[in-house]
Formats: sequence, C-alpha cells, structure tokens
Amino acid sequence: MPAFLEKFFPVVARKTQDPTLNNSNYCKYDNQGLQLFTSSTLGRRPTMLIAGLFFIAGVVLNAAAQDLAMLIVGRILLGCGVGFANQAVPLFLSEIAPTRIRILFANLINYGTAKIKGGWGWRLSLGLAGVPAVLLTVGALLVSETPNSLIERGRLDEGKAVLRKIRGTDKIEPEFLELVEASRIAKEVKHPFRNLLKRKNRPPLVISIALQIFQQCTGINAIMFYAPVLFNTVGFGSDASLYSAVITGAVNVLSTVVSIYSVDRLGRRKLLLEAGVQMLLSQVVIAVVLGIKVTDHSDDLGKGFAALVVIMVCTFVSAFAWSWGPLGWLIPSETFPLETRSAGQSVTVCVNLLFTFVIAQAFLSMLCHFKFGIFLFFSGWVAVMSVFVFFLVPETKNVPIEEMTDKVWAQHWLWKRFVEEDGDVEMEGRVGVNGKGNGSNGVDYSS
Repeated sequence: MPAFLEKFFPVVARKTQDPTLNNSNYCKYDNQGLQLFTSSTLGRRPTMLIAGLFFIAGVVLNAAAQDLAMLIVGRILLGCGVGFANQAVPLFLSEIAPTRIRILFANLINYGTAKIKGGWGWRLSLGLAGVPAVLLTVGALLVSETPNSLIERGRLDEGKAVLRKIRGTDKIEPEFLELVEASRIAKEVKHPFRNLLKRKNRPPLVISIALQIFQQCTGINAIMFYAPVLFNTVGFGSDASLYSAVITGAVNVLSTVVSIYSVDRLGRRKLLLEAGVQMLLSQVVIAVVLGIKVTDHSDDLGKGFAALVVIMVCTFVSAFAWSWGPLGWLIPSETFPLETRSAGQSVTVCVNLLFTFVIAQAFLSMLCHFKFGIFLFFSGWVAVMSVFVFFLVPETKNVPIEEMTDKVWAQHWLWKRFVEEDGDVEMEGRVGVNGKGNGSNGVDYSS
C-alpha cells in the first residue's frame, strides 16, 4: 500500500511512484528493510498460551507502529508466536486451521483495506491479526491438557479423566494403557537428539532436512509473500496486484483438498514427481514471458500475457499445494521412530523456518539481480529436488511406523546400507529390555 511504503519505506515509495527515477522494474522493491519486515516472522497448553501472548504483543506493536524499528520488533514477536505455535498446536491437535486459509484471508483483508481513504488501511490489516491471536490465547486458557501430556508428566488419574471426557465413553482402559506404555518407552530414551544422529536414523533425518530445504527452494513462500509486489512488477496496478494475490491464495486453499483425497490413493512419490514437472514447466513459461515482455523500463505485458502469467503462477501454486506443501510435513512425521520423533520434529521445523527466512530475506534482491531469471533459478531447484525424490525418497503410503525399517529402509538400494549394520544389534537390545521380541505386550503403537 502506498501509504505504508511512504511511512516506513520512503526509498521504495519514491522508486515505485516517481516516473522520473530511472529504476528497473525488477529493482523497485529491492530493499533490505522491506525484506526484513517480511522475513522476520520466524508444552502444549502453556506453550499455546505463550504463543498467543507473543502474537498479541506483536500485533499491538505493528498496528501502532511509528517507525521501522517498531515494525521489525513486532514481526519478531509474531515470529516467536509462530515458533511456539508450530510446535505446540500440531501436537495438541494430533493428540486430542491450515496456513493456506490464513494466507487467503490475509490477501482478502489487504484487498479491502487498500481501498480505505486516508492512508490508514495498513494499520487495520496489521491490527486484524489480533483476532486469531486473542482466540488462540483465550482458547489456550479454556482447553484441557491432552491425555498424552498429562501421562508424560506422571498425572495418570488426570490423564485418564481427560481421555474419558474427550472419547465420551468409560471404555478407555486399553487406549489408556497404550498411552502409559508408550510414555514409558519414550522416557527410556535419555538422549533423543544424540539418538537422532545414530547411523540407523540417517535415512529419515536426511530426507526430512532435504524436504524442508527443497520445500522453500521451490520459491513458494517468495511467491506467496510477494505476490502483490510480483504482479505489480510485471505491470499490474496495485489493486489488480492484490486481486491476483487473492486468486493465488484461493487456488492454494482449494488445491490442498486434492492432496487430502489423493495422497493415500496415489502415494507420496507420485504426487511429488508429478508436481515437480508441473512446477518446472510453469516457472519456465513465466520466465520466458517476462524475459520477452518485461524489461528494466518497460512492463507492457498486455492483457493476454498478463493473464498467462497469473494462470502459470496459479498452476505452480496448485502443484505445490497438493505435493511439496503438505507432504514436506507429512513424510517426516511418518518416518521418524517413536524414540526420536520429538527431536526429529524439532529439527524439521527449525530447518523449514530457517530457510523460509533466508529465501524471504533474499527474494527481492534476487529479483532485482536475476530479473526474469529468478524463475529459472527456482525451476532449477525443482529439477534437483525431483531427482532427489526419484532416487532417494521411498514410498511410505500405508506403512506403519514400526515397520518402516523392514518394509522401507531395508528394501531401499541406498538406505539399507545404514540400517542393515544396526539391525541385529537393535533386535538384541529390544529382546534384552523386554525379555521377548518387539511388541511383546500385544499392543500396536502405530498410532
């Protein structure tokens, strides 16, 4: 929004609004402060409460911001909230609202507030983030702890009571005993991060880290963060840019439904590989169109080519939304064994947010220097990650976690080298602890 740029990023405002300045179309938004504003968004119940408080503090600072420092500090506080929530909320929900919907609503709000006269619409955009923040905080105060969390802390009677309440039946003894036994096994692992580095755990660790890096190197967050800037750069007006961003956000949400209904039918590998081809082709087409029609000082795309750019961006976003978006999180959750799952999830989230920050901080500068080649840069990464999936990511569809070693890693041409050496030792260890083979008490821990 022009008023927002004029207040906090006057250099960018001059470059975008003054036709006498000889600025490249690709470099109008190349500003480290602007990129820092975007990229700085980096226990269950108590953790959710802390997240909510961070969100509220960040919203207050952003909505009342008088200078860039207040904006950045507010965004950092929001980032702390994201960090806490990313760990706590998925755990809470899995034991008892997708990001794409949040992005869509943000785009819709921005489109509406951009039309407010007087130049204060940006304050409303930033301030409305307080609505979900308040809901999260109040919700954290009202919800009960999960049975898993209570049992892990030795509060067995409370855990059983909560389990009885959320299941709506008194017949919870078998499930309760499963949770107690699973908690006991997890507590036997004294050093989860050290165990994560053991040779037998290299396959899930390497794949999880690679998936998080590759997920960001598709360019998706850069495109979703900067969709209005991107469309403005290639010749759309500011209103049209926000409108196009709303379209891509809606495509993102709707395409996620495809993944929900197809991931267990088609499998993870097929979705990742198909999406790789789709993302690569769409980015190459965008690069060709921009290379031909958008120069440093000319952005006359014309309606036909402008529509083609939007369609190709939507094609790219849809492919990501039914593949690398959800599967980048799903596959790690299916592959880490119980004793290293918490540590593995921590590493997964950390790597993802780190590379989200790196790409978001660098994107506008890369756009300035690479110009249309930025899409060729990301398409090159898409090609690399597709090769990685083809050779190194096995299919995990319908494979229980406790059978991953025998059915997946031991059958893979490369990963079997890491698990075979430890196989006999691991089995002997299990027999030594339990007095019999794995699963000796007849309980299935796959859930």
